[in-house]
Amino acid sequence: MWKWLHPYAKPERAYQLCHTLLPWFATVAVVSLIIGTVWGLVFAPADYQQGDSFRIIYIHVPSAILSMGAYVAMAIAAAVGMIWQWRTAYMTMIAIAPVGAVMTFIALFTGAAWGKPMWGAWWVWDARLTSELILLFLYLGVMALYAAFDDKLQAGKAAGVMAVVGVVNVPIIHYSVEWWNTLHQGATISKFGKPSIAPEMLWPLLINLLGFAAFVGAISLMRLRNEIVQRELHRPWVADLVANSNARAEKE
Repeated sequence: MWKWLHPYAKPERAYQLCHTLLPWFATVAVVSLIIGTVWGLVFAPADYQQGDSFRIIYIHVPSAILSMGAYVAMAIAAAVGMIWQWRTAYMTMIAIAPVGAVMTFIALFTGAAWGKPMWGAWWVWDARLTSELILLFLYLGVMALYAAFDDKLQAGKAAGVMAVVGVVNVPIIHYSVEWWNTLHQGATISKFGKPSIAPEMLWPLLINLLGFAAFVGAISLMRLRNEIVQRELHRPWVADLVANSNARAEKE
């Protein structure tokens, strides 16, 4: 079942995959973010209660969802590395970590900016906000633990354990508004049968969600590609890659 995945344990194959996928992810990210952001911020109708202040939803909700999605992807990569001992899986884990941390910070920052006019405070120790803050600390912990080891294979194993254990926080974030009495509003777009948002507001939000996902994917692919080159500088295929790049640069 997983045989298709095994070739990408080789850094050279993983690099080639990154090179192939990156233009697609980048194109989807640019197009979707332009359409979704302009549609949401300019053309979507104002909310009947919150007015134009609700428009921060087009940044806050996608970044919050991708903060959790990136962590799950990072934890899966860590688990693959621990189970099959793939160096490329650990490289993927650490490539995703800073991107997910930035998404988490954006979610927290935009949530505070939205909460000020709605709740009258920049920050409250709400279950959703607190668990999202813990997610940021988990990202930072994974990166710090990885950087603490000179042996990057051991670094990947140590940080991978933390990433896998920390994934328990993701369902806590998602279900916090149902498990506890919080100020944070409940599900909006995950109720596919009857979303709690008008279609003319929902569609730009979904497009921006796609754009954020593609953006996270594109940046993670770029980081993974760079990580592979840095870790494999002694390999002949990297030397050939650098020589070919230099030759193209001289021709241009």
